[in-house]
Amino acid sequence: MIHRLQRGLVPDKPHTVFEVDGRLVYEHCVTRKGFDGIYTIQYHRRPPHWVQSAEALGRHPGWAGPGLQEPLRRSHYLTGKLAGGETAFLARRLLFANADAGIWVGRPASGDPTLVANADGDELTFVHAGSGRIECPLGVLRFAARDYLYVPQGMPHRLVLDGPAHLLTIEARSPLRIPSQYRSDEGQLSMAAPYTHRDFRAPQWPDGGPEALGAPRRLVVQSGGTLTAFELSHDPFDVVGWDGQLWPFAFSILAFQPKTGLVHLPPTIHTTFAGAGYVVCSFVPRAVDFHERAIPCPYPHSSPDCDEILFYVSGNFTSRKGVGPGSISLHPRGLPHGPHPGTYEASIGTTRTEELAVMVDTFKPLLPTAHAAAIEDQGYNLSWVK
Repeated sequence: MIHRLQRGLVPDKPHTVFEVDGRLVYEHCVTRKGFDGIYTIQYHRRPPHWVQSAEALGRHPGWAGPGLQEPLRRSHYLTGKLAGGETAFLARRLLFANADAGIWVGRPASGDPTLVANADGDELTFVHAGSGRIECPLGVLRFAARDYLYVPQGMPHRLVLDGPAHLLTIEARSPLRIPSQYRSDEGQLSMAAPYTHRDFRAPQWPDGGPEALGAPRRLVVQSGGTLTAFELSHDPFDVVGWDGQLWPFAFSILAFQPKTGLVHLPPTIHTTFAGAGYVVCSFVPRAVDFHERAIPCPYPHSSPDCDEILFYVSGNFTSRKGVGPGSISLHPRGLPHGPHPGTYEASIGTTRTEELAVMVDTFKPLLPTAHAAAIEDQGYNLSWVK
């Protein structure tokens, strides 16, 4: 994803005989775009595909189909009203979906007792509250509040939480990547990118390797929103080494380097990650526009190609009153949207904004599910004129 890494023991050349402690180890190629994209090669003590049993578990309890196409309206959802409890994977609820992305929010009380893997897409989780670690065959990845967590599609892992958490998860149904405009022709992040290679934290190799983590033998896989449980015949973390460019990472939203212009710049400058049909943007505390007559508050705009989700994290939200941490707004294509009455004028002469938020723009309609309807602020659509 970011750059190639190597951990543990690997042979001099892939696809060759490699023995550890006098025994042959098994190469496990994890690839994207068939075999034409980025990949990572793991070296297991035992074949990684051996299982003892399989059990159909039905739908993920938080899965829901998108609702019917309703009359267009600007909407506001209060994710703090979602029920807390359950484990990290099972606590989350699918709030919005289209063919390119699903937006889930969960308020788990504890981590995962099993391994989980999402075959429906890459996962990018924003940690609104909570801390802990991800355990996977590549090592251990610590995280804290305000981190983005990336887990590649289909990778077995589990979240181990230090306590209750509040998590926003973007299920990216096409590969989630660094935008191409931030890379040089050779693949290195350019000096004009809003972050550097050093900002992305990779899994750490534990003493004794991933085998020392004591991973569960039960693996729950999501595919098409349906869950299947597998009992593995041996430790799936029996990896002696790996190398490649496909690995989980953590990235603090506060490591994003914002840009400021003479006058207001478009939301494009906040783009952090992207895939086919969607972008993920980070709004972080920053100096605002410095023209003597600048209006720093975002102007009303119509973007008929995009639906916009905004997850509010903290700070003073320049363009909107009545939202708070954990709020989600949905502004659909076909309707102009803009600042709350009075905020446009009040921004004149300000020098900074302290808002912190995550935005997802999709190029297909992003439809709310029944889980979203249950936490909707019904008065939001007409609140601009009240």
